[in-house]
Order: sequence, then C-alpha cells, then structure tokens
Amino acid sequence: MTFTRKSALAAMGATLLLPACGGRGASGGPAIRVGSKNFTEALVIGEIYAQALEAHGFTVQRHLNLGSVQICMAALEHGDIDLYPEYTGTALIDVLHHAPISDPAAAYAAVKNAYQKQFHATWLNPSPMNDSQGLVTTQAISTKYHFTTLSQLAPLAPQLRLAAIAEFLGRPDGIPGLQRVYGGFHFKDVKTYDAGLKYDALLHGDADVAQAFTTDGQIGANNLVLLADDKHLWPPYNVAPVVRLDALKAHPQIATALNAVAPLITDAAARSMNYAVDHNKSDPAEVAARFLKEHAIH
Repeated sequence: MTFTRKSALAAMGATLLLPACGGRGASGGPAIRVGSKNFTEALVIGEIYAQALEAHGFTVQRHLNLGSVQICMAALEHGDIDLYPEYTGTALIDVLHHAPISDPAAAYAAVKNAYQKQFHATWLNPSPMNDSQGLVTTQAISTKYHFTTLSQLAPLAPQLRLAAIAEFLGRPDGIPGLQRVYGGFHFKDVKTYDAGLKYDALLHGDADVAQAFTTDGQIGANNLVLLADDKHLWPPYNVAPVVRLDALKAHPQIATALNAVAPLITDAAARSMNYAVDHNKSDPAEVAARFLKEHAIH
C-alpha cells in the first residue's frame, strides 16, 4: 500500500489500462467517474472526493489506483474519468514542463489557465495541504545543533549524516538544488534508503537528517522537526480536483461538493490519514469516511 508521490512520478510511459471500477454508493444520481494515482495520499483524497460526491447524490464509479500522472491525464483527456486529485507543482513541472513558481496562488492560476486551454479541463479550489519536498530531523538533534531552517542547516551539514531516497541526490530540486540556492549542504555522510526506511534510519540514530515529503505521516507521529524552506527552493504542491469541463458543465454541483471539502484537507489532516493507512494498515476508504464524518459531510 505504501507508495510515495515521487515514486508514482517515476512510473512514466505505462500503457493506459483502467482497472475495473468500484462503487460504494448506489444513489441513482448522475454518474461521475473519479480517478486517482497509485500512492497512499492519492487513494485517500480520491476516496474523499468520491464520498463527498456521493453525499451530494452522485453515483460514483471509482477508477482509483490508476498509476502515474501521465496515466491519469490520458484517462482524463480520453474521457475515461471525469476528475482526479492533482498537485499544482506536479502539473506545472511534469505536465506543462513549466519552470517552478514559488508563489502558491500564482502556481495555481498558471495551471488552471493552461489546463483550460490545453486539456479542456479546469481546477476546482485548492486545498491548503502542500505535499512538497522537505528535510526533517529529531527534536533532540535540532536542539543540539540549533537549526530549524534550511539556511541554518546548510553550513552544519559537514557535521551531519543524511538519509534520503536515491533520486534526491541527483534531482535538480534535491541536493543540487539545495547547494545552488543555499550553498553548503555537503553532508559528512549520505546513505540512500527506500522511502519508508529513511525515517527508521533517523529514529534509530543512523542518520541526523532525513529527506521527506511534507505530508508524510511519520513527521507528526514521531514529532519530527520539518525544516523551513526559508529561501523557497521547492515549489508548492497544493492538491485540487482536476475536472473535465464537459462534466462540470453538465453537473455544476460537482464544484459545490468538492469545494466544500477543499479547505478541510490540511497538512496535519493529510499526515494523520497517510499514517493511518501506511502505519496502521487502515483502508483508504474507511480513513476518508472518518475524515468526512468528523467534518459532518457524510
């Protein structure tokens, strides 16, 4: 079940093959097809969208767990799905091949405008949740070395050990980007791990700093310190529903349903839900249902 957003981005070029759809509700209302990528957070948010639409009387056909952004976009363009959750940074860089934009509102405006022109699709309201790149450390190490920001960490790196996934070492927005924007960032030791294991290295004392995605459930569960990107290296990755304009025109209440849940999906909420799925092995549909019930949307 555990997939990261970046690992899904690496799964490019796969053949479009939609899995059999599943349905939970049988409301008899208009049918809407909801897709998602194939990692934990996308599955949970896809379920939140699906169940919020069901709460508004739609009959939802689920095409969750599709795969990479390319597969989801192909399904949307071919009319095989009506909507799916997408990240502004992913759309900007991996779909539109645009230079990174650090301002969240400008990034959202850029992708919304481009999608309407190029893909006959639009973006509904974004959530405050921002699943971007990050570096974390423990409270003890943060206190010992006196750093809570990337600027403070940069000159201290030669004293510290880094745990990261392999692609972080070479990506333009990984170590090379940190060195370009902040200077420094030449760690005493760097070891690569699978996505979930880098936190174990940090917590077991085998590393002092770990690469992270900012909505990983391990951050809150282990009271880790997420270092502030005070020079804005990383673009925003706010999530929002991407919807075919034809579907939205036929059923404008899609926007009513999904814009109501958008402000509820915060970093803290995403971390908690991701942790429930990845660590506690909860079903994404059940996690989404609890989230909506907590906010009186079921």
